Amino acid sequence: MAHEDPIFRTTGGTAPGRRAMLRGSLVASAAFSLPALSGAAPSQALGGRPRAKWGVQTGDVTTSSALVWVRSDRRARMVVETSATESFRGARRWEGPVVGPGTDFTGVTPLRGLPAGEQVFYRVTLADPDDPRRTGEPVRGTFRTAPGRRRQGVRFLWSGDLAGQGWGINPDRGGYAIFEEMRRLDPDFFLNSGDTIYADGPIEEKVALPDGGVWRNVTTEEKSKVAETLAEFRGNFRYNRLDENLRRFQAQVPSVVQWDDHEVLNNWYPGEIIDDDRYKVKDVDTLAARSLRAFAEYHPLTSLPAKDEDGRVHRVVRHGPMLDVFVLDMRTYRNANSPGRQEQDPTGILGEAQLKWLKKELSRSRAVWKVIASDMPIGLVVPDGTTDFEGIAQSDPGAPLGRELQLAGLLRHIKRERITGTVWFTTDVHYTSAQHYDPSRAAFKDFEPFWEFVSGPLNAGGFPALKLDGTFGPSQAFVKAPEKANTPPSEGGQYFGQVDIDGGSGELTVRLREQGGETLFTKVLQPGRVGQ
Repeated sequence: MAHEDPIFRTTGGTAPGRRAMLRGSLVASAAFSLPALSGAAPSQALGGRPRAKWGVQTGDVTTSSALVWVRSDRRARMVVETSATESFRGARRWEGPVVGPGTDFTGVTPLRGLPAGEQVFYRVTLADPDDPRRTGEPVRGTFRTAPGRRRQGVRFLWSGDLAGQGWGINPDRGGYAIFEEMRRLDPDFFLNSGDTIYADGPIEEKVALPDGGVWRNVTTEEKSKVAETLAEFRGNFRYNRLDENLRRFQAQVPSVVQWDDHEVLNNWYPGEIIDDDRYKVKDVDTLAARSLRAFAEYHPLTSLPAKDEDGRVHRVVRHGPMLDVFVLDMRTYRNANSPGRQEQDPTGILGEAQLKWLKKELSRSRAVWKVIASDMPIGLVVPDGTTDFEGIAQSDPGAPLGRELQLAGLLRHIKRERITGTVWFTTDVHYTSAQHYDPSRAAFKDFEPFWEFVSGPLNAGGFPALKLDGTFGPSQAFVKAPEKANTPPSEGGQYFGQVDIDGGSGELTVRLREQGGETLFTKVLQPGRVGQ
C-alpha cells in the first residue's frame, strides 16, 4: 500500500476536513523550527530565554483530557495554550509546573475539559520563573481527542524496539525515517509497546555492516556505555529525541507508552543480581528504580510512576466508546525466569495484584474493543539462556504450567464473564506475525478464540522467528522474519502495525506494515462476535 496522506484519510465514514490540512501545515512548520541534532545538556548560564529544543509531546489522550510534555534547557515555568484553531484565537491558558534539575528539566501539564472528538492545537511556552516576561519561542503541536460517540472511527499504530543492538540514529539514512512514514498515516495515537530505549546497548560511532559497508551513528556521552546512573538513564531517553523525525511525529501523534526489559537490562526480573562485567551496579532493582524515574520524566503518562503509590506502569487508557487500551507491565511484578514448570505460580509474569486489576477492569469495560497491550507475546517461546524462559510460553505444549497458569486464569475469566472484543498487541521479538489462538487446537480449552498481533522493531536488529508453544492452540496466520540474528535495519525488517476501527460498522482492521509502505498482512475482525 502506498503512503496515505492525512488530508485524504477517511475513517468510519468521516470525510477529511480543514482540520487535517491545518494539522499538516502546523506540524511541518513546528518540526522544521526545531534545532539540528545535538546532545547538549541543559544550559545553566545566566541570561537568555528558556528553549524547548527537545520538542513537545502529548500522551494518554481521552475524550476530554490529555497530558502535554516538554523539556527545557534551563529552569522555567511551563505554560500551555490550547485552541480549536491554528491561529489560537480564543485560546485557553494552562499554567504548568516549574521544571528544574529534579526532573531533568522535564514537565507535564494535564489538560482537562477538552471537547470530545475534536482537533486541538496547542503551544508550549517556557518562561523565566523569576521574570515571567522573559519567555522562549513557543513550540507548537496538535492532537485529536478521543471520539465521544460511536460514529467516529479510530486509528492507531503500534510498534517498539528503538535504537537496539547498536543501531542508532544514522544521518546517512535520514535518522529514524520510519516515524515520518507513520506520521503520514495520521493516527489518533501511537501505542509504544516497550523497549523505548536500550539502556544496556551502547551506541558506537561506526558499526561494520555484513556487506562490508559502515553504519554511522549519532553518539552521545550517555550512550557510550551501559546505563547505571540516573543521569545515564536520562541520557538514553534523551538520545532518541535527537531525531527530527521522532520530534515531528511526537508533535502530532499522542503516545500510549509501556516498558519492557531493555529500559533496564536484557531479560531482567526483580531481585536479579547481574553477572555482567560491564556493570558496577549489580543489583537490578536499583537500576530499575532509576530507569523508571527517567521513564516517568520523559513520557507523558496518566499517572507518573515515580509519584504513583506503587510505582506502577499498568493502566487503562479509555479512548471513547469504541476502545479501551489495557497497558500491561510484565516486568515489575514477575518472578524469576526459570524453566517454567511450576504446578502453582501465583506470581507469574503479572503479579497477583495486577492480574486481579486486569480482570476487574476488563469486566468493567463497556468499550466495543478491549486492546490488551502486552510487552511480551503469549505463545512465542522466548528463551533466556539454555534452560530458562523469558516470557509466558516455556515450550511444553501440554497443560498450563508456570507463568501459563496466570494466562489460563485470565482467559477463563474473559470467557465466563462473556467479555467480547479482546485483541492482543505486542512487539518484543523483532519481527512481525499474527497468531490465532483456538481451544480446539489447545491443551487448555476453557477459553474463547482470540488474535494476537506482533510488530517491530522500529530501529533495531531483526531476529529469526521463534517456535510456538501449543498450550493455548496458536496457529500462525502470518510471519515475516529475517533468517539471521541481528540483521541491520539497512537490510529491511523494520515493522509497525496499523489498526482502524470503523465508526459505522465497528469493524477492527489490523494491518501489519513494513517500512517502505508495504502492507504485508490484513485481518478484519467483527465487533461483539465471540470466537472469531
